[in-house]
Amino acid sequence: MNYSREEIMQYVEEEDVKFIRLAFCDVFGHQKNISIMPAELPRAFEHGIAFDASAIAGFGDEAHSDLFLHPDPETLVWLPWRPEHGKVVRMFCSITYPDGTPFECDVRTMLKGAIRDAADAGYTFFFGAEQEFYLFELDENNRPTKKPYDHAGYMDIAPGDRGENVRREICLTLEQMGIRPESSHHEEGPGQNEIDFRYTEALSAADNVMTFQTVVKTVAHRNGVYADFSPKPLEDKPGNGFHVNMSVRPDESGEHLPRVIAGVLGKAVPMTLFFNPTADSYLRLGREKAPRYISWSSENRSQLIRVPAAAGEFRRAELRSPDPTANPYVAFALLIRAGLDGLQRKAVLPAPVDVNLFRAGRDEVSGLVKLPDSLEAARQAARKDAFIRSAVPEKILNIYCAE
Repeated sequence: MNYSREEIMQYVEEEDVKFIRLAFCDVFGHQKNISIMPAELPRAFEHGIAFDASAIAGFGDEAHSDLFLHPDPETLVWLPWRPEHGKVVRMFCSITYPDGTPFECDVRTMLKGAIRDAADAGYTFFFGAEQEFYLFELDENNRPTKKPYDHAGYMDIAPGDRGENVRREICLTLEQMGIRPESSHHEEGPGQNEIDFRYTEALSAADNVMTFQTVVKTVAHRNGVYADFSPKPLEDKPGNGFHVNMSVRPDESGEHLPRVIAGVLGKAVPMTLFFNPTADSYLRLGREKAPRYISWSSENRSQLIRVPAAAGEFRRAELRSPDPTANPYVAFALLIRAGLDGLQRKAVLPAPVDVNLFRAGRDEVSGLVKLPDSLEAARQAARKDAFIRSAVPEKILNIYCAE
């Protein structure tokens, strides 16, 4: 909402704010936060708020445990599900060492660096996220089951689609928080849903993904169900995808997007570790409309990248391999750097693969490179790749590659 520090102090006083959540995430995108009272806000802005980094996986050990959170005033948002009197607000934070040096595992700062380098080269990248999730019933002890909330199919309607009211509440909550949902519908799997929101610049897009997952899980809990973002919740049903739509500006000539796509295709194998960071991620790839090969085409959902039917400012590329366990800050930073590589090299986009790869014969796929088929294969590809070593801080790379 682009507040200044002074405006936030005034807002907190006038709107009866009692708690300020300082939010951040670990390298895998698991959101964390510390709540402070309004009296601590000036100190947070001036000096930061210390926290024990040794308790966050990969952040440090007991010998070097102090890190500081510095709230970003432009990310202030009210949490509508908390009480209206004695409001709770949230700000995303950057992370530093006590001397003010940026922390290497601060993935939000990592994305800011990629955005800055793109701007220096004359480009701005925009992203739109499409995340799928399942709704499962809870047992008598309020623990998640694997029993789907409904058994509706793709774009079915109520009463078969029992998730309709849950999605409605999610969309209205997001709207109250300044995030504009574009569409929502039932997906193919039983109890599976999708909500898409509008394009925005990279940092806001990543923040929105983090907010989205929090809102979905919160609203689902309020409705007595469990929201599951894992890559393959049900063995014989479609997995959950995190389809990333991306575009670059300026692109009046129409030449830049093909070069961006070529850059992403060229780095797809080593980037897979960060788009699909769990062992279960590889149970999804190559099955039920999740891609297996490095290829692209127009309007073809069997490809790694498709270019949807659109014109002008809505022209974009959709990357279909990531799943919702991907850290959006890391994923978007890598996509920007891969896209920049394609732009700077004036990379030539290979010919489209205009076949249905889910039904293609051996001869039709014989010349295509496959995505890694396991977490270990993805780790090996990332470890030895020069692009990854230049784009990902060594400490983060070591955490992703740890056994």
